[in-house]
Amino acid sequence: MVDHNRKIGFIGAGKMGSALMQGIIKAGIVKPENLGASDVYEPFLNDLKAKLGINVSTDNSVIAKASDILILAVKPQTLGSVLENLKAYITSDKLIISIAAGVPLATYENALPAGTRVIRVMPNIAATVSEAASGIAPGKYATSEDMKTALEIFSAVGTAVQEPESLMDVVTGLSGSGPAFIFPVIEAMADGAVLEGMDRKSALTLSAQTVLGAAKMMLETGMHPGELKDMVTSPAGTTIQGVHALEEAGVRAAFMNAVIRATERSKELGKK
Repeated sequence: MVDHNRKIGFIGAGKMGSALMQGIIKAGIVKPENLGASDVYEPFLNDLKAKLGINVSTDNSVIAKASDILILAVKPQTLGSVLENLKAYITSDKLIISIAAGVPLATYENALPAGTRVIRVMPNIAATVSEAASGIAPGKYATSEDMKTALEIFSAVGTAVQEPESLMDVVTGLSGSGPAFIFPVIEAMADGAVLEGMDRKSALTLSAQTVLGAAKMMLETGMHPGELKDMVTSPAGTTIQGVHALEEAGVRAAFMNAVIRATERSKELGKK
């Protein structure tokens, strides 16, 4: 369990960082006064302070020094300079958690003081509605308690699972990028309904709820998606006609390729 008196700091307060902060406060993991954030954009920080009651600063070192758990929520391209500026403030009692896509644990362990406890996490944008899918990998110095802490924090905004670092690029390609693969599907299904005469608002609502319901049904029943598909596809019915159209269009291969391409890009980002 996260010590509710410990202080959590965010370096970077963009969409993902702010979503995590809201989830942490909503779940009661720490009180707002024990949460801090730094960012280069001061007006956004002031909005967060007014909305959440957290501590803010445009100076990364202020948040780093005050935090027991430091969450790095910056773009991979800026991470090098951020770590260089932070390393003087990283002490052995601090836990570092990074959500930068594609960046391996060794990057942090080599850039920060020897023995620094680091955990790598890949959440996704659904953290903004507390439905994130997050993969978590421990660094060589991270303890089992550190992992419990990370799992609790990220479970506050959805579902979190532990994975070996060798699969973190796959997590990035699957759940990290995945929402962007599903949004066009929701839109396309709605387009089909609009073509058949339904109004746009109803079509989008029904399409989105269909995706949500299907996912929830699989997660809650534990059934294989193939079994669930068979439950809906009666002989010579409407659904099997639609499934046939999807197979003709190569939808399965397209989604597999989307995950593979995104995974490969994550690997490339980690080498830069």
